[in-house]
Amino acid sequence: MTSLLLLTRAMPSRLPLYLDLVRWNRPAGWLLLLWPTLAALWVASSGFPGWHLLAVFTAGTVLMRSAGCCVNDVADRDFDRHVKRTALRPVTRGAVSVREALVLAAVLAFCAFVLVLTTNASTVIWSFAALAITLAYPYAKRHVAMPQAVLGLAFSAGIPMAFTAVQGGESWIYTAVLGADSWLLAAIEGGVPGVAWWLLLGNLFWVLAYDTEYAMVDRDDDLRIGMKTSAITLGRFDVPAVVVFYLLFLAIWAMALRPYHLGPAFDAALAIAAVQVFWHWTMIRHRTREGCFRAFRVNHWLGFTLFAGVAAGFAFRNICRLG
Repeated sequence: MTSLLLLTRAMPSRLPLYLDLVRWNRPAGWLLLLWPTLAALWVASSGFPGWHLLAVFTAGTVLMRSAGCCVNDVADRDFDRHVKRTALRPVTRGAVSVREALVLAAVLAFCAFVLVLTTNASTVIWSFAALAITLAYPYAKRHVAMPQAVLGLAFSAGIPMAFTAVQGGESWIYTAVLGADSWLLAAIEGGVPGVAWWLLLGNLFWVLAYDTEYAMVDRDDDLRIGMKTSAITLGRFDVPAVVVFYLLFLAIWAMALRPYHLGPAFDAALAIAAVQVFWHWTMIRHRTREGCFRAFRVNHWLGFTLFAGVAAGFAFRNICRLG
């Protein structure tokens, strides 16, 4: 409580530092989380999911990504000072204390949890799993050869949560009144359908693609300090692997969404996304820092393209049915 009061009092004067800590001026990160989550909401709802869930998942995505940045910077502070791109992050340079960053992360995560509480018991239960993976990711870079796979799970957690929020039954308040057994029953009854797992798997490959591009930027520094990344693990096969990851992402989503008959809108989105994959290859093929970083930063357009295709496909399909 004391830490929270101190954070509240310091907020006005330290707001620019906190905004820098959560990467507020770099929205590409939360957009990478947002587009597949919104696409899953549209699929689960067979169209527009309603303003309540749209607001919950949009705000929740921003909040949890911001909290994750705080935790990541605390965990990596001793490594980041040796990397050109991250040496001036607020925690790394001492402008924000470790305690301060963790309190901010806790406040942001709590706000996201409050939003989840407006959904149902299944989604509340899933939120704990999502939080655990988010907290585990920064430490995976020390022990896992391809920590981007762990990030992929963290960045895909919104997909099953979107399905449980739409299809998972009664509100958590109603379930809690009935007792602990009802919470477990809600988790089982609010199970995640097969299409959600396919979308999650496809999204995992997308995260592997764009975060490998990101890791290629820092490969020399990461090798020097002993950090594990997919760019290092893949070695000279990094560029072809990134292209394969992208193509697997598109192929899995195309297969998973085929039964929904989303029509020309989604087919066009897939074609445009495939063109973007080629564009990414042109940016990363020479493995320059600038090219790889640019490729990472524009990835959210690929996610937006597929989301737009899903949303438009359901809109046209539903209009035709009404007609």
